[in-house]
Amino acid sequence: MMRRLFLLLTLCAFVLGAGAETLVLIETDKGKIKVRLYDDTPLHRDNFIKNVKEGVYEGVLFHRVIKQFMVQAGDLNSVDAPMDKPLGEDTVSYMIPAEIVYPAHFHKRGALCAARSGDEVNPEKASSPTQFYIVTGKFYTSMELDKLEEEGKHAPFTPEQREAYMLKGGRPDLDERYTVFGEVVSGDKVLDKIQFEETNAKDRPLKNIKIRRMRIVSE
Repeated sequence: MMRRLFLLLTLCAFVLGAGAETLVLIETDKGKIKVRLYDDTPLHRDNFIKNVKEGVYEGVLFHRVIKQFMVQAGDLNSVDAPMDKPLGEDTVSYMIPAEIVYPAHFHKRGALCAARSGDEVNPEKASSPTQFYIVTGKFYTSMELDKLEEEGKHAPFTPEQREAYMLKGGRPDLDERYTVFGEVVSGDKVLDKIQFEETNAKDRPLKNIKIRRMRIVSE
């Protein structure tokens, strides 16, 4: 516990002054995606900035891509990984405590979220320190959202959530289960280029899609 606390304090100290409008440019083989990091998920924000500044993501693959769901990256073992190498397992020695700020942050299209291991081994919903996903999702009708509420599969939707899921799309089934710590502000077409790549049975693109680099930008 003390070691985890020390790591978290170190992460926070690393990026003193990080603000609500921290922007990160993700340069991929398919183009550029710009994301904004939320100020009210400071542990995830600061950890992500730390990774970006240290060049952790350079050469990392989008190793899991599912149409109308999400695109996932951040496995440090994916750099130059052969096609038959299993990916998605974390080898980093710490996790980030969950910062689920709901209903303000939810799984609309473009949501930047932290990946994590399943509830059976991770009931606290702690996040991977490197792996993240960006929601692509699908469109929902008002009737479909009503049905999710009626069946007890989702808390009552806010007007903002209903508008987003109907007009932009997303994955409401993931709400309150994973930390959402940012959102895409540009590069929506690049996101589609990635999600529509042909994949194998393990959801890995048949042609590697790399993150060339990430950097903090001002606008």
